[in-house]
Amino acid sequence: MTRTRLLQQLEEEKCWDLLVIGGGATGLGVAVEGASRGYRTLLLERDDFGSGTSSRSTKLIHGGVRYLQQGNLSLVLEALHERGILIRNAPHLVHNLSFVVPLYDWWEGPFYGIGLKLYDMLAGKLGLGPSQILSREETLRRIPTVEPAGLRGGVIYHDGQFDDARLAVALARTCADLGGVPLNRMEVAGLLKGDGLVRGVAARDRESGREYEIEARVVVNATGPSCDAIRQLDDPGAQPVIAPSQGVHLVLPREFLPGDSAIMVPHTDDGRVLFAVPWHERVIVGTTDTPVERVTAEPRPLAAEVGFLLEHAARYLSRDPATSDILSVFAGLRPLVRGEAVNTAALSRDHTIMVSTAGLVTITGGKWTTYRRMAEDTVNSAVRMAGLAERPSRTADLPIHGWLAKGGVDGEWAMYGAEAAALEELCAVQPALRRQLHPRLPYRLAEVVWGVRYEWARSVEDVLSRRTRALILDARAAMEAAPEVAALMATELGRDEAWQAAEVAAFRALAEGYLP
Repeated sequence: MTRTRLLQQLEEEKCWDLLVIGGGATGLGVAVEGASRGYRTLLLERDDFGSGTSSRSTKLIHGGVRYLQQGNLSLVLEALHERGILIRNAPHLVHNLSFVVPLYDWWEGPFYGIGLKLYDMLAGKLGLGPSQILSREETLRRIPTVEPAGLRGGVIYHDGQFDDARLAVALARTCADLGGVPLNRMEVAGLLKGDGLVRGVAARDRESGREYEIEARVVVNATGPSCDAIRQLDDPGAQPVIAPSQGVHLVLPREFLPGDSAIMVPHTDDGRVLFAVPWHERVIVGTTDTPVERVTAEPRPLAAEVGFLLEHAARYLSRDPATSDILSVFAGLRPLVRGEAVNTAALSRDHTIMVSTAGLVTITGGKWTTYRRMAEDTVNSAVRMAGLAERPSRTADLPIHGWLAKGGVDGEWAMYGAEAAALEELCAVQPALRRQLHPRLPYRLAEVVWGVRYEWARSVEDVLSRRTRALILDARAAMEAAPEVAALMATELGRDEAWQAAEVAAFRALAEGYLP
């Protein structure tokens, strides 16, 4: 389904049942939920699917050990249930990962051992494996580079890992598979009203400049950290409900954590949990929790945040990472709902649904792990508000685009799931596309072409940041690969050399912000 065809569908439909603003985890989940129930569903994303917070997570689908420490058992129980559903529905994108808590004090073994047994119990039949106490020798075997001085042992438990941007793209394609219309590069500039109620949106195609007035029975604001801006289009006097918090992650070479397990540090100086996680043959270290005043499209890591992560990583790794070791550093904003807490680390990760007097439905808060449940609750609220025919949710058992009936796919195309064979065929037809994109990146030229043809990639950033994860894995290598990506995309999209030059310049300026 091309973007041109999706635009035709937009123009042909007189009034949508459900119009979703925002193409991150929450908005995509709402669109899939709505389309799967048979509602005429349109999603509008200003930039690209998953381009904000939803592609800048710690790459974990997890119950939340920290929420267990805080006593929020209901959130942990819900998240563990959703974790199991997602692994079942998207096995090509979500998998089991073992985590080790290294222990340096005698009391930590019983304390964390009992806590993680409770974690296992809450997961029930959807658990991924039992937690257990490890000896010092077993801990060093699983994490060869953990700091050995004073190490007494460890506790191992299991959680889920995923590729956030790839899941976002898969959800957009799932929406289209179900008859929905997901459109990127469509900016909502205003809300249409009639009889005091929200009746649709005024939107602009950022590629063509064409403006649209789009009618809908109900409009859902699922714009994450930007949700207050949409709420104020509805009611200029609406008080902000978001307290944005910045989370920063460092990406290091794989040799800093060569085993198959991640490290979880349950308590840092600021009270957060810290992870060092193997991912795509790199190591992600994060995260921070820094209150910020403004919501920006490209939040920048602060020097203090980078220093904090390097300092804590050095405490638990035998080789201390330095700034020169960092391959990339990225930041995302959490849409935390304001409360009485004195710091953002203590604010709730539960989701909140609000319906304005004009009928605008806003969903905010939450996290990737619970996106499906958030979407189900949101569509239930939207259906009641709009008076749509009630239909049951189907998404708990709905395979996500790429799902395979007979298990997963091994090899370099594994994350494409059922489409791996089509990528292989593309390389067979055009052998030049099998060439590696860059010597330091695990991608092939075929993925650039695939991203444009079938995944609505419209810019060099779309390809290097989200269709592949090149920008996160190695920002310098991504910058070096940008000209060839632009040339391939220009051929596919019918763009000229001026477009290529502008795209490369824009991407390199962006990528500079991912270097420490």
